[in-house]
Amino acid sequence: MPVKSARGDTAPPRRGERAAQKRRTRKAIVDAAIALIAAGGTPSVTDVAAAADVSRRTVFLYFPTFDQLLIDATVGALSEASVQRALVDPTTADDPDRRVAGLVRALHHVTPELERLGRSLVRLTVDADPGRAGTPRRGYRRIEWIESALAPWRSRMTPAQWRRLVCALAMVVGWEALIAQRDVCGLNAAEGEELSLWAARALVQAALAEAGERRHTRGHEPSTRRPPRS
Repeated sequence: MPVKSARGDTAPPRRGERAAQKRRTRKAIVDAAIALIAAGGTPSVTDVAAAADVSRRTVFLYFPTFDQLLIDATVGALSEASVQRALVDPTTADDPDRRVAGLVRALHHVTPELERLGRSLVRLTVDADPGRAGTPRRGYRRIEWIESALAPWRSRMTPAQWRRLVCALAMVVGWEALIAQRDVCGLNAAEGEELSLWAARALVQAALAEAGERRHTRGHEPSTRRPPRS
């Protein structure tokens, strides 16, 4: 959505705002498909577009094929509940480390059917043109979940440090990480889960150490002000 500049004219949305808007639009489309599927029907593109309050063209900007949308919606419906339970667990509310661990475990506790669907989703999206208007085509839920798990730490980092940590964690959890663990490293489910936990904790600790070091350095910078005259 355009924003007003200091001069009162309409300024284009910033890069981060555009990415967030794309995630919201994609989420609205998928949520509409999930709701229609849950109601017991087999929705059409027109049905989903109407429920999401977008055009058919917008649906196809984000999902080149309707099968991709249906698989994405099914994967979301099957994985959402376990992740949300991990993120709203009252025993971890004040412990971000446990929140991140709970998210990692929830994303790795998948049934064989859900893993098959996840692999299908990756296959359908891996060749997509990243420059098209509907990107990002995959991972929007993962980004939101990671940001939610890390939320208590956000004020301790600069925007750049925060963004880097979120993106780094997105590389070590989720479908791509699971496939690399199974197919490249030959790990079983338990070994892969522990590897992702180790990697996630290492990244969080490194990011917090860097953020703490930066604050400490800034707090001890020599003053450039002149001493008061006597």
